[in-house]
Amino acid sequence: MLTEHECKIAPSTYYAARKRAAEPSARQVRDTALKGLIREVHEANFRVYGARNIRRELHRQGHEVARCTVERLMRELGITGAVRGKKIITTVPGGSVERAPDLVDRKFVAPAPNRCRAADFT
Repeated sequence: MLTEHECKIAPSTYYAARKRAAEPSARQVRDTALKGLIREVHEANFRVYGARNIRRELHRQGHEVARCTVERLMRELGITGAVRGKKIITTVPGGSVERAPDLVDRKFVAPAPNRCRAADFT
């Protein structure tokens, strides 16, 4: 069929793609099992465990899994651990201060040179 349409695809490529579509790969099967375990460990520990702690807990339970695998599956599940530290806020807008008037009405295009000037006083 492929040679009739002048497609230069090896028959083994077709059969490999057909096999992949018919049954899931070993990685996909293992990932579905691990996703359930990761979700259980995350829920059991008040949703604060990150990839390192989840991996350690899975090892304690007897499941050998790499940290990068746990990170990838956590991303797919949308799970994150607790983030330490304080959020840095650089600027707090004050509502009590009078703002400078907008003299150009946010129109920064002048009809001709030297007609409209704007300056930044910060």
